[in-house]
Amino acid sequence: MQLTILMPCLNEAETLGACIRKANAWIARSGIEAEVVIADNGSTDGSQALAQSLGARVVQVAQRGYGAALFHGSLAAKGEWIIMGDSDDSYDFSALDPFVARLGEGYDLVMGNRFLGGIAPGAMPWKNRYVGNPVLSWIGRVLFGCPARDFHCGLRGFRKDAFLRMDLRTTGMEYASEMVIKATLFGMRICEVPTMLSKDGRSRPPHLRPWRDGWRHLRFMLLFSPRWLFIIPSMLVLLSSLAVYVALLPGPRTVGGTVFDIHTLLFAQGGVVLGALGLSAGVAVRLFGMREGLLQTHALLERARRSPVLELGSLAGLAMVLVGLGTGVMAFSQWATTGFGQLIPGGVIREVSISTLLFVLGGVVLMTSLLFGFLSLPTRRGET
Repeated sequence: MQLTILMPCLNEAETLGACIRKANAWIARSGIEAEVVIADNGSTDGSQALAQSLGARVVQVAQRGYGAALFHGSLAAKGEWIIMGDSDDSYDFSALDPFVARLGEGYDLVMGNRFLGGIAPGAMPWKNRYVGNPVLSWIGRVLFGCPARDFHCGLRGFRKDAFLRMDLRTTGMEYASEMVIKATLFGMRICEVPTMLSKDGRSRPPHLRPWRDGWRHLRFMLLFSPRWLFIIPSMLVLLSSLAVYVALLPGPRTVGGTVFDIHTLLFAQGGVVLGALGLSAGVAVRLFGMREGLLQTHALLERARRSPVLELGSLAGLAMVLVGLGTGVMAFSQWATTGFGQLIPGGVIREVSISTLLFVLGGVVLMTSLLFGFLSLPTRRGET
């Protein structure tokens, strides 16, 4: 079997039937050995019987969710190539030639581009057309270097062997984004073809909520890029705050007639701690993503996992905590020499700042090392 045309069942028998008829007409015209597969996870309107009467194969999926239906439908596909699209009659399944041509050229993922192919009046809300899709597609190109300019087009073709290498994990609407992101991260060949988007033929309003769903996609994309979400911003905060802290630690500084002293020092101290926490979160997210198959392995983190980072990090964290406590004891002793009276801003307060900073950073390093060790434990991966 060369090709599988895959559609999720949307509990809308009329539009599903229209899509299957168009796909059947295209198969007959093209002469390609192909099948139509309907992935159903709970339709109640008779869509399954209609699909079977039109020659489609229905795959029952127990797990709920858009992504779950498409994932299990792709697993069950007999074709070497798979073209998937929504069964709401918004995509034209009688015009699949460009997808087949690009798959035949060796591309792993062929994305439809609705902005190149045309968008019928009323087919896409203005928020999606002029804000959501362009912005999210741009973010996808910046974060991942993805060549797609219509990141969320629902009509796309891919090779089954490429699909299996992607090891997709999400079960909801994020599934489509995960596919594009992983194909990009894995270095697969990706291209776009013009695709016409028509107004869908469903009898009820779509479940799409532009702002909520746009945020879900943005959040998902950012979580797939802990480097941009956590590592780079946290490193900038940490380094800039540390520079200010080191500059003010010996004493106040005057810049352009403005005196920066202990209050600015404390703000810089907070920035150092915040930056360290952000780096810790970035490492944890990356490790968890690697462990769950959501993110690619990272060479540096893989080497660290095989090294005694848990022991070394824990010792370093404990050492920082002890130095911080020792500095605090020294500051307490100085305060005692004054009869525990009022402290004048100056040396003692700066020593207290060093003490608390080392104590907190040591705790962050210690807890990050323990978390790193936990996430690095070898486990047996369950069956999909």
